[in-house]
Amino acid sequence: MKRYGNIYSQIIEFENILAAAKKAQKGKRFRDNVLNFNNNLEPELIKLQDELGNKNYQPGNYRTFYIKEPKTRMISAAPYRDRVVHHALCNIILPLIEPTFIADSYANRVGFGTHRALHRFTEFARSSHYVLQCNIQKYFPSIDHEILKSLLRRKIKCSDTLWLIDTIIDNSNEQLLVVEHFAGDSLLTPIERRRGLPVGNLTSQFFANVYLNGFDHFVKEELRVKKYLRYVDDFSLFSDDWQFLSNARLAIEEYLANNLRLRIHPIKSQLFETRIGANYVGFRILPNCIQVRTENLRRARRRLKFMQRKSAQGKINSDKISQSIQSWFAHFEHGDTWQLRQQIFTSLAWTRE
Repeated sequence: MKRYGNIYSQIIEFENILAAAKKAQKGKRFRDNVLNFNNNLEPELIKLQDELGNKNYQPGNYRTFYIKEPKTRMISAAPYRDRVVHHALCNIILPLIEPTFIADSYANRVGFGTHRALHRFTEFARSSHYVLQCNIQKYFPSIDHEILKSLLRRKIKCSDTLWLIDTIIDNSNEQLLVVEHFAGDSLLTPIERRRGLPVGNLTSQFFANVYLNGFDHFVKEELRVKKYLRYVDDFSLFSDDWQFLSNARLAIEEYLANNLRLRIHPIKSQLFETRIGANYVGFRILPNCIQVRTENLRRARRRLKFMQRKSAQGKINSDKISQSIQSWFAHFEHGDTWQLRQQIFTSLAWTRE
């Protein structure tokens, strides 16, 4: 296995940090913290470069908030200058590790994403009798820092780069408490081991793929599952052999517990016939059609009514409404939703008055 060294100089090059700043501000450049940073862009970047070069860089405090849809999650937003550092790091190390990911790992990868995952899931479901759908219980809060660092050291040997990676991981803010005991643990082990990555970080998204990369290869190469895909912490195995998938679940539970200190969700992880339909990335995949899930449609309609009220009050402009509607339609087009889109379009007469 190739390990990469002498890459820190690439990370702290001014051109790389400048490119990182351009990526970090994408879609956010009119926010106050970004405007303030950009008003003194060159001095701010030089300061960051000096801190990284002298290895006295210290991440700032996270801003924490919660989102409630589709489920309650804690989101941790790093200060903007730290997000620039995250991009500078990922600019260099991501291309080195990305080629080791399996072809059917879809989250947080350029050119992949939910819709490509949906099409692959549909292909597998319609050519298989059974599916084992699994969800890792409290994934981001459960990621073990010691294990994550050891996995990254299998690919990176540059001590300075590892210092930066460790600094980012060690300064993760406290995540939701997860108390799980595994073989060999003492009563206090779950409290003594540092765990959890902030969901809002670019580095966390990348590290989450690294953390499960070995597991992906285990499923594909040791369990020999031909039809398998993963999207963050949701993964699915397909086969015409029910017993094969049942045995695979036991092997998966053992691997995750012994190697990654993770457990699959006891309720959300199920083995069933594909003909009854399966929920995936906001859609319901049936043998003859793909429907938008009811809860996703309900959420979109609530948002539509909210925008209708704001429009009537003059608090939202037509460009913002049009952008949201186009985004919904682009998403819905991946299902068999022509009639649904016509209904929504008809209900939008108020936006064209």
